[in-house]
Parts: sequence; C-alpha cells; structure tokens
Amino acid sequence: MVFFRGCPVKCWYCHNQSILTGEDRRPVEEVKELIRSSALLISGVIFSGGEATMQPPALFALARYSRSIGLSTGLHTNGVYPDVIRKLIDERLIDHIALDIKAEWNLYTVRGKERAVGKQVKESLTLCTESHHAGTLPGFEVVVTLFPGYGEEIMTISRDVAPDIDLVLQQGVYMGIRPLDLNNLKGIADRLGRPVRIRTRSDGEIFYEGTRSSWDAGIGER
Repeated sequence: MVFFRGCPVKCWYCHNQSILTGEDRRPVEEVKELIRSSALLISGVIFSGGEATMQPPALFALARYSRSIGLSTGLHTNGVYPDVIRKLIDERLIDHIALDIKAEWNLYTVRGKERAVGKQVKESLTLCTESHHAGTLPGFEVVVTLFPGYGEEIMTISRDVAPDIDLVLQQGVYMGIRPLDLNNLKGIADRLGRPVRIRTRSDGEIFYEGTRSSWDAGIGER
C-alpha cells in the first residue's frame, strides 16, 4: 500500500492524521523501486492516504509503473476529485476503487467540509457506478464508516448506491467513543433492505443479508 500525504477533508476520526501534513517527501523513482523490489511478494498495489488523487502526477506515474510490471492496482479515495478518477478509469489504470463516503450530501458542510465537496463526491459515485456497469472499472465498493448516531445518514446514502454495488458498513473506531459492535451494525443493515458487507476490528468482514449471513472465507481483520 502506498500512502499519499495531504487530504482536502479533515475527518475528526482519521487514523492517518500524521500523514496529512509534513515534509517527508519521497521521489517517485524511489517509490517505484520499492514497488519493483516487492513485486515477487505482492499481486497488487493500493493507493491510499491522505488522498492519493490530490497528487495526480505521482499517482499516475506509479499506477502506470505498477501496471507495466504486471501488478493490479486499487484506489482508496474520498471522491473529492472526480476528474482525476475519471482519467484513471479512462486510461484503464485502476482495477478496484473503494469510495469512502463521509456523510450524506447535504451534511458535508456541517461536518466542516466545503459546500462543493458533497456534489463532487456524488459525481464520483455516479462515475464509478457507470464505469463498473460498463466494465471499465472491474471492482467498486462504497464504504461508510459508522459511529453511534449515524444510522439515519446511512439510510440516505444507501438510496443513492445501486443495488448491485457493494456497500460496506465499516465500524468507526476512535478514542473515547464506544464503537458500534457487530450486532449494532447488523441492526442498521436490517433497515437498509439490501445485502451489505460489515467490517469490524473484532470480527473482520462478513457478508450480511439480513436474517442470513455468511462468513467470507479468507477475509480477516482490516
């Protein structure tokens, strides 16, 4: 996994605060060498952050390089830069995108984010969904990190996520706040009326279909 510095949103629960700012800069060629030297041990590279799409030149260079040596590529993104995502998809540089939706669209400002951000993220959701349906984006999932009190927001977000797109309910963990446990998250999922994936620290990931659920073989804690 390659972590990029910087992020246009400042989530209070972010676990990567230390890489949002700072002066530890590495040349792209150095990162390419790290990827090359690991190529026999890995099958792919995931670009995350921070927000990788804030640094398009480096992101595109590393994605192209990873592709050139036969590695698959993935992107974890908050979707604030749909134009960058569109170009990655158009050039067939990304195999899988995990779109992290932080809030329902009209609450992005309430959460301390710029007014335009919600619109941009929704554009990324539409873009990735259409690309997945067209076959130009093989893998796509929407991830929503949930804390106590966020149950109503996921209802709104879920309505905008196509039924055939993987929706992931991710347990939010932050110091001083008691996290929602697996049963809490199942209760939220039951209200959505659709299959979801649920991720928690203690139980890893499960595929949940309401009253029926099955543990995904080989999926561990994330």
